[in-house]
Parts: sequence; C-alpha cells; structure tokens
Amino acid sequence: MIRCTGLHKRYRLGERTVHALRGLDLTLDGPGFFAIMGQSGSGKSTLLHLLAAMDAPDEGEIEVAGVRVDQLNEREANTYRRQTIGIIFQQFNLIPTLTARENVELPGSLAGRPMSELRDRSSALLDRLGVGDRADHRPDALSGGEQQRVAIARALLFSPKVILADEPTGALDSETGKKLWNLLGEVAREQGATVLMVTHEPAAATHCERVYVLRDGVMDGHIVTEGLDAAGVAARYHQRVAQAG
Repeated sequence: MIRCTGLHKRYRLGERTVHALRGLDLTLDGPGFFAIMGQSGSGKSTLLHLLAAMDAPDEGEIEVAGVRVDQLNEREANTYRRQTIGIIFQQFNLIPTLTARENVELPGSLAGRPMSELRDRSSALLDRLGVGDRADHRPDALSGGEQQRVAIARALLFSPKVILADEPTGALDSETGKKLWNLLGEVAREQGATVLMVTHEPAAATHCERVYVLRDGVMDGHIVTEGLDAAGVAARYHQRVAQAG
C-alpha cells in the first residue's frame, strides 16, 4: 500500500539548508494500523506531507495505493487527495460555515458526485461514528471529539485504502483520544485499510501493530507493540534511539 524509496527532502531556511529526509525507505505491504514516532525535527511531518502530495521529494520515489505520488502534477495531486487517500489533521480543518454533514460531503461535491449518493454516505458515516444526531450542527457547536469524528468521516467518504493521520488526537483529552485510537484500529480492520499515524504519544502507539522509528530523516527500524503498554513502547523507543545515538 505504501512504498517509499530513497526519499530526500531539503528546505532553505535563510542561508541554511535543512536536510529533513536523508534517503528514507519505508514499505507497508498490507492493511493495518501503523505509527511513526520520532523526535521533533526528525522528519515526521515532512514525510506525511510527501505521502499526501502536499509537497514533492527532491529525490526518491513514492507509491501509495498504486499511485506514483512523486510524479503527480497539481491537478492530479488534488484528485489523489480527494479520492485515493483520506487525511485526518490534528486541528480538524473543518469549514466553520458548513454543517458537519456538509463538511463530510465537501470532497464529494468538489468531485462532482451526485448529492443523493453523498447524502446517503455522509449519513451512514456520521451514524457509524456516533455523531449522526449532530449532522446539522456547525463546528463551533461541536465538542473537540465530535469535530474529530466529523473529520474522520470526511476522510472515509470515498472508502480510501490508505488513511494518513497527523497527530489526530493532539488537541483532545486523553479519554477522547483513546476512543479515537480504537476507532482508527477498527477502520483498518473492517475496511481493510492501511492507517498510518504520526504521533509522539506512546499511549497512541500501543493501539498500532508496529511503530516505525524516524530519526534524523531516516527510518531506524520498528517496534512490534504486541504485549506492550505505553511505558513498554516508550522504553523500547528510547532504547532504540539511545543505541542509534
């Protein structure tokens, strides 16, 4: 589902060049719930932006769900983001003037899908995520957890096989975050989807099958989370980072 080969990405900050990714390789062959952990500045957000075609690598190849992402032009990238993948942001990115239902349906409207089809799909998703009774409310009338569920429903509109989640519970309390981690795991299992979550929280990582460690722009192996609690994941992570350092 996801294959990255030899990714390099550099940014200019004034007179300084930041080498955010340094020949990164990553392969996720099948469905499941996976995480990427790394310290601030390790390249986590850069990698997610490249996978989402929000930026392009300087070198290397990216293939997601059979699409060569690194070769897309702007129009193709927009279509890819709307129809091939789902993206869940930490800050929800809901349109404040639209209702929950309209926010979910927006990608379909932009793609020219029939409104009757979109209405059936958005209703089913909002009900599935426990916010069907909030469908006609605007974001400012929803709690943080409700807004994130609407954002997840929007990401699932086209039943994507790959879902990218950028610190999806960073703005939520721990109990609501736990419910949403469980929900993402259910989506991966029930839809046969590949969910890749960027996180710095060991508690979030325990809900994933594997945690990939990103250090200084390269992948530094992975942690199998079976049988580990948050403290166990944190210990394995810090042990790996210490050994590499």
